[in-house]
Amino acid sequence: MEWHQRNRIENSRFTISGLNKNNFKFKNKMFELYTDGGARGNPGPAAIGGILYQRVNDQQKIIKQFSKFIGHATNNQAEYQSLIFGLQLAKQLNVQEINCYLDSELVVKQINHQYKIKNKELLTLFIQIWNLLPAFKKIHFFHIPRNQNQQADKLVNQALDKEADSQYKK
Repeated sequence: MEWHQRNRIENSRFTISGLNKNNFKFKNKMFELYTDGGARGNPGPAAIGGILYQRVNDQQKIIKQFSKFIGHATNNQAEYQSLIFGLQLAKQLNVQEINCYLDSELVVKQINHQYKIKNKELLTLFIQIWNLLPAFKKIHFFHIPRNQNQQADKLVNQALDKEADSQYKK
């Protein structure tokens, strides 16, 4: 589904530091965002991960990647939060056209209005994504199999393992 400019309300739980969008000139170029989120225990300790690529011909060039522990959450909440973080990153880099790839069929179908959102926490996260949409001229959301999202999954597990190690050392 393609989204166009809409009214928005800024509301975000994440900040992305160290980026200056004036250093990047990404207008009129296609980007791909692969995101993943996961929780051990569901709900339980949760993390997000993702990779922003620039598509150059048939090659992907990594622009930025992220891996972050987010505390206690469900798998679905982590999936949403990973997408929010990735879209905020793309927005700060002044990305205009982006395809988003997730292995969460639920999140993709909710964002594409194929499934209703019954959970209040997920609805709040959906609204945050909806409010980010006007930052992009073109944006699409696609469900992909888990085996096509292994790099983002690896980043999630790195953040979870790092947090587990730090908790063990305490």
